[in-house]
Amino acid sequence: MGRKARRASNRVRFERGVSRGARSVSDQAGSDERVAGAGPAPDVMISSAMPWQMARVNEGYASRLDSAEARAWPEWAKWRDEVFGFTFEPIVMAYRLDLSRHMMPPATHADLHTLLTEQGQRLRGRVTIYSPAHSGVGYTLFQQDARYTPRFWDLVAAMGNAEAVLEANTRDMLEGISEGRYWLGYNLLGSYAMVWAQEHPEVIVQVPQDYSLVMMRMAFIHRDAPNPRAAETFLNFLLSREGQHVLAGETPLFSVRPDVTGPYTAQRLRDQVGDRLYPIPIDASLLAFVDPQRRDAFMQRWRREFERR
Repeated sequence: MGRKARRASNRVRFERGVSRGARSVSDQAGSDERVAGAGPAPDVMISSAMPWQMARVNEGYASRLDSAEARAWPEWAKWRDEVFGFTFEPIVMAYRLDLSRHMMPPATHADLHTLLTEQGQRLRGRVTIYSPAHSGVGYTLFQQDARYTPRFWDLVAAMGNAEAVLEANTRDMLEGISEGRYWLGYNLLGSYAMVWAQEHPEVIVQVPQDYSLVMMRMAFIHRDAPNPRAAETFLNFLLSREGQHVLAGETPLFSVRPDVTGPYTAQRLRDQVGDRLYPIPIDASLLAFVDPQRRDAFMQRWRREFERR
């Protein structure tokens, strides 16, 4: 698939690998073969599975971008001028419009816990969440929730008691809500959910009022990029005002730059939600999430609480 970008002589070909978002995280986090060098290297690597993207950079697969755009990029959205978070995507809850006829829809994580505890029987099999074992994004979000939700493990147990259905991606959750199989979804990618709700009025999107995690898609130039100058041009475009304007106006991915206007910008989201947006930090703390011992310990606890009856 190709699209002209910035210069008429540059054409971008996107190749979709096996997404860490859809791959089992119990897979020994090894690298995609093309990243590790078993096949032709890509020019630019883009992924929403933030810990694994950071791990590749930490392993030395990224080439530093030395440019004015890179130097001006916010410190909280980059690491060592090697990898850059170029989107700003809130994590949301979504529910069917007719849920309010049966019970008060949740507006906070505490509300969700109360709802699952008090209405667990009525909600049995009607709640959908990410599978942390089969989605790298889902695993990352649960890890982050554990930092900010005081009763996180009680919430996981309540989800299990309600027999929440585990899905590998946001689209499957949204389809289930639209079809009436699910009444409520938790930790969906807002970039998808908000656009879906525009086309499916039966779906309501709720940005949690206590806090909302923010995920960023991360991009880096591969150290063995076959076309390094074109890779630099492309990544600089993603970080530029022009590229961010495209994100803000033509996609639901939300731009990072504060000098960009449009329906989907981080600043507009902050104006609407306030200071309750918590971007997942792009720093060395992400590496702990792919540590095998920590990952195994977290998943053992998650399964134990989710299966508690």
